[in-house]
Amino acid sequence: MKIAARYFLVLVSLGTALVHAQIAGFKNVIVIFQENRTPDNLFQGLCTTPTACSITPDGKQYNIQTSNWLDKTSPSGVTRPLTVPLANTYDLAHAHRAWVKQCDKNSAGNCVMDGAAGVTCNPRPGADCPSHPQFRYAVGDPTGMPAYSLQPYLDLATQYAWANYMFQTNQGPSFPAHQFIFGATSAPSATHDAKGIFAAENVSGTDAGCIADPGVLVKLIDSSGSETALSPIYPCFEHLTISDLLQAKTPQLTWRYYAAGASSIWTAPNAINHICGPSGTSCIGTDWKDNVDAANPSDVLTDITSCKLKHVTWITPTGQNSDHASTNTGGGPAWVASIVNAVGNSWTISGNKCDYWGAHSPGNETAIFITWDDWGGWYDHEPPAILASPEGGYQYGFRVPLIVVSAYTPVQVVNNTRHDFGSILRFVEQNYGIGNLGFADSRCDPSWSNCTADNLRVLFNYTSTPRAFDTIQANHGAEYFINDKTPPTDPDDD
Repeated sequence: MKIAARYFLVLVSLGTALVHAQIAGFKNVIVIFQENRTPDNLFQGLCTTPTACSITPDGKQYNIQTSNWLDKTSPSGVTRPLTVPLANTYDLAHAHRAWVKQCDKNSAGNCVMDGAAGVTCNPRPGADCPSHPQFRYAVGDPTGMPAYSLQPYLDLATQYAWANYMFQTNQGPSFPAHQFIFGATSAPSATHDAKGIFAAENVSGTDAGCIADPGVLVKLIDSSGSETALSPIYPCFEHLTISDLLQAKTPQLTWRYYAAGASSIWTAPNAINHICGPSGTSCIGTDWKDNVDAANPSDVLTDITSCKLKHVTWITPTGQNSDHASTNTGGGPAWVASIVNAVGNSWTISGNKCDYWGAHSPGNETAIFITWDDWGGWYDHEPPAILASPEGGYQYGFRVPLIVVSAYTPVQVVNNTRHDFGSILRFVEQNYGIGNLGFADSRCDPSWSNCTADNLRVLFNYTSTPRAFDTIQANHGAEYFINDKTPPTDPDDD
């Protein structure tokens, strides 16, 4: 059955007016994967009134803690955290050992969340780490003529859906996080995943995946949480990913992964042998050539306007637009807004040839998930649930923001269900009916009330009238990113 045939339409008016629709699912899904932030660090701007935020949220309250941050090195904690520009001059450690310090497990094995002061601060050359660097929250450009603002993020969070309890699946940095968002595991194989053995850290060299130099290794972590019991391995893995499930569907579903370099740790497909098809320092496999765009992430903007959007799309940023501490230039909020705006305005900018928002062309709807790959060493007050053995040695990590955008997402939804990267992949699987990988897409903590059902469908109203799109205001639009000739850098410098 063709995807468009799954939709029941009721025409309520003529011309360009919206139609009322009942949809069974979305034709397109976009996953925008930014870098290294927590809700407490990046989204203080949501707390505009005394009741807007609460650490015990109810209704439409955001779970953002604005004061009294826990610090076991100080009896009084951090009462009033200070600010730091999004484009700041220092980075915080976010390897697994930094996670262990910040978590500070008690005798029951639960995170106390008071150890952030033990996370190492690394200033840029010529800069210094300020006091309490881990406990500061991000703001826009502090100069009199701001070059960037966090407002696009705040507008997206308040105009669409925000998840109070989204956790990164892994207790570590970017390389394993990107493996989880693409293939639901950072394990080298399905056998390793079943034993709770995962790639735990970034690789030891500048290149990653099946085209890394022969001496490059990645540390493994076992089911007890030890990184010393197993020897590091070459970062080239072999297991199924969501892309394989998509291509196994009849008729075949399409996918694309946008990145800023073929061999970086943020380009997840390069570490999957059957996708990369490695030859020396290049991936030459058919799946790679057909589906991975490692030239420049901004290519997604031209693909949207030329009606070339794939069914499932992963988008990773350049370093300039990544939100990663110390290396970004503040472009992240506008970059994300430009993608959402391209989808929302595709009805007009493509000359009515494609309407990826779906309000004018039922059957072409797009769901957009915006999340961050790890916590980046920043403070967050909310403890993660720790899975039982064997996965519990490395799952789950700290909270990261999650915003969900679509024509079928009501205004200012605040969701209090616990999610992780596997929830997004489970949504993709159930949206297209493509089965299940059996990794993080099939497990969650049994104490979560909706463990087996968690697929993020709760963030959409499938029977509502599709919303008209209002452009997200930002200091830069799509043309800026498309025409930017600055050489794209890796999303991170770790």
